[in-house]
Amino acid sequence: MKLLLINPNTTRAMTDNIAAAARQVAAHGTEVIAVQPTFGPATIEGHYDEAIAAAGVAEQVRLAPADIGGVVIACFGDPGLDAAREAAAAPVLGVAEAAFHAAAFVATGFSVVTTMTRTCVIAEHLVQRYGFERQCRGVHGTEIPVLALEDGGLARVPQIEAAAREALARDRSGAIVLGCAGMATLCAELQARLGVPVVDGVTAAVKFAEALAALGLRTSKLGDYARPLPKAYAGWAAPLGWPGK
Repeated sequence: MKLLLINPNTTRAMTDNIAAAARQVAAHGTEVIAVQPTFGPATIEGHYDEAIAAAGVAEQVRLAPADIGGVVIACFGDPGLDAAREAAAAPVLGVAEAAFHAAAFVATGFSVVTTMTRTCVIAEHLVQRYGFERQCRGVHGTEIPVLALEDGGLARVPQIEAAAREALARDRSGAIVLGCAGMATLCAELQARLGVPVVDGVTAAVKFAEALAALGLRTSKLGDYARPLPKAYAGWAAPLGWPGK
């Protein structure tokens, strides 16, 4: 299958690192096509960034080849998820939603360790949206800027580990969810250090997308995920108008 991996920010090094993590777990025969928007923020660290990035996600889904078998939105805010599901026939997974499901399979409670504390409320909103209030016992910021992870973030492992250990103790949780796609390559190292399941949403979403494709499941086009209505768009968004096919 062809898997479209969208990094919603515009930092190429981060796109490449996320793609490397995805390809490491992808099954034989899965082709990971990693893309990023042609416009938008270098990193996503707040509501304003996320709003612009969501349009970038829609752009990349709009430009995707027709034979894509699955789509992964590789930002923990899951920006543009519903819009992407409307536009795509293939299953579309956000990495936060995938990570929450995976963590709930292996622990009765989990903690999220993310980057900037100001983004914690965004993760908390997603916990509520996806119905994981009982399983998610806390969301913790580390004040690590997202761009500090563009090289894979190996130098930040001790800082993330310390925050995770505090979260495990404070929240009495049994697993850690990494709250940034830029942490994807750190998952195995942190799991070895912490001795508990550490879930990265990028790799979890890749495997879930493969499973949905293997089951022959596609995004429903009945109701609110029906194709966008054909109409003209103005200004810079003109190329993104839906053609009705």
